[in-house]
Amino acid sequence: MDVRSFPSFNVPKRVNIHVNSYRKDWHWRLLTILILGTIGAGLWVATSKVNYAWRWNRVPQYFVYHHEFVKRAHYDSRVIEIEAIGDSTTVTIRNQFDEVESFVIDSDTLKVFPDENIFAGDLIGSTFKWEIGPLLYGLGVTLWISAISSIIGLIIGLITGLCRLAKNVTLRQLSIIYIEIIRGTPLLVQIFIVYFFFGTVLNIDRMAAGIAALSIFAGAYVAEIIRAGIQSIPKGQMEAARSLGMNTPQAMVHIILPQAFKRTLPPLAGQFISLIKDSSLVSVIAITDLTKAGREVITSTFATFEIWFVVAFLYLTLTSVLSQVIAWVERRLAVSD
Repeated sequence: MDVRSFPSFNVPKRVNIHVNSYRKDWHWRLLTILILGTIGAGLWVATSKVNYAWRWNRVPQYFVYHHEFVKRAHYDSRVIEIEAIGDSTTVTIRNQFDEVESFVIDSDTLKVFPDENIFAGDLIGSTFKWEIGPLLYGLGVTLWISAISSIIGLIIGLITGLCRLAKNVTLRQLSIIYIEIIRGTPLLVQIFIVYFFFGTVLNIDRMAAGIAALSIFAGAYVAEIIRAGIQSIPKGQMEAARSLGMNTPQAMVHIILPQAFKRTLPPLAGQFISLIKDSSLVSVIAITDLTKAGREVITSTFATFEIWFVVAFLYLTLTSVLSQVIAWVERRLAVSD
């Protein structure tokens, strides 16, 4: 059979370029693997020198755990009925006041017998339920604080950025003062001021104070990002919008801001990623975020390295997911260009 009779398959040019690039850079990829392997080996040697015993098996229980709820008699009583249904057992007792109480427990934890006389505090049985551990709870708090602070910070930054460009001198000066004060003082100091001063005067709790401090902090940086994005749009865009009969607010909303949003998306993403990491500072006002939860776990387990590595990995996961989402949004917006 003639070989020429077989159909030919054309490999796409893009695939060929990718394969050739991979073959060309294989030694650099190998060097990357060697560097990462060297770093890993160095960490292993460092922990070996301090004679540290790794206890990774203790970590999972601080995400979710099987909690035991112990059921005990409240008064001197007598067991009048025990009914087993599947894996659960219902124990009915009559106390010294002739009152009937029922307890639902796991069948394999039953500690009493029918017609048995029991005393106050005696164990009847237990039930087990899955509960959220401190690390998972702290992760949820961090997500909540970061998300709310990012939204409020974006609103504050948008308003402040527009005031920064306003023709009204008072609005422009007030926005500049706010931006300079927030950017010129540490976030930790701002958290203390908001919680201990404004929190006391306005009677707000620590969660609201932490969110407020992070939002105000993020708003100052977002304002400068939005200002730069708006100023990067050619002035001809505004003039063209005005020539079509739009007023300044309409032109800003429909013409300028959509274009500025595309240009400011990468720096905004960087600011929100930094905000996730900066949210760890709210632990200083006793908010049980991921960082504080990690410290509490360490005090009870002494598994210092394992917990901090896990906490760092969780923060890295959050920021990486946000980075991927922003990259996806950028690709979607680039289609319309």
